[in-house]
Amino acid sequence: MTPVLELDDVTIAFTRPSAPPLVITSAYDLTVPAGRLHCVAGRSGSGKTSVLRVAAGLTRPTEGSVRWEGTPIEGLGDDEITRERRGRIGYVDQDASLLDGLTVLENVLIPTIPVRASRDSLDRARSLLTELGIDALADSRPDRLSGGERQRAAIARALVLSPRLLIIDEPTASLDRASADAVIELLVDRRDAGTAVLVASHDPHLIHAADLRTHLA
Repeated sequence: MTPVLELDDVTIAFTRPSAPPLVITSAYDLTVPAGRLHCVAGRSGSGKTSVLRVAAGLTRPTEGSVRWEGTPIEGLGDDEITRERRGRIGYVDQDASLLDGLTVLENVLIPTIPVRASRDSLDRARSLLTELGIDALADSRPDRLSGGERQRAAIARALVLSPRLLIIDEPTASLDRASADAVIELLVDRRDAGTAVLVASHDPHLIHAADLRTHLA
């Protein structure tokens, strides 16, 4: 079966004025099949976020290939990548970005707008908020939430379209242990349901729960 995500021989480097390029990864390979949880671990500044952004098509690699379910994306335009990502991937950045002018529930429903939100979408959004323990905050604005609550709302938004690939940067970093364990349980449940999950984390509990691990120096 074709993996949901493949990074093949990927190099990520950033140009710097009056200095050699800053190489984040070189000839890096990563494969995430359906129903597997892969954790990219490593110290701060090791390139975990850069790897996730390349995997999600948000940053283009300097060299190498990124494939979503066997489809190379390096030849696609930005609009095509956005369209393909919307249909396949749920992504949560480390800042758990939400729109402050909308309620938590409205934020969760944002990905459903291009596909015409339905009653089923609303029910799924409310179910995810309940599963993540923030259903009581559905009508609250993001500026009233703690960092951990914002992150859980962002995770619910990433899951609302039932993506085949879920990519999350440091999903437990802002959470207390009990809330972090609940998020890990949710990720494991999604994996067991057949979703491919890619996370960056330094949380030993999440690293231990992963089926596959990559350690960046």
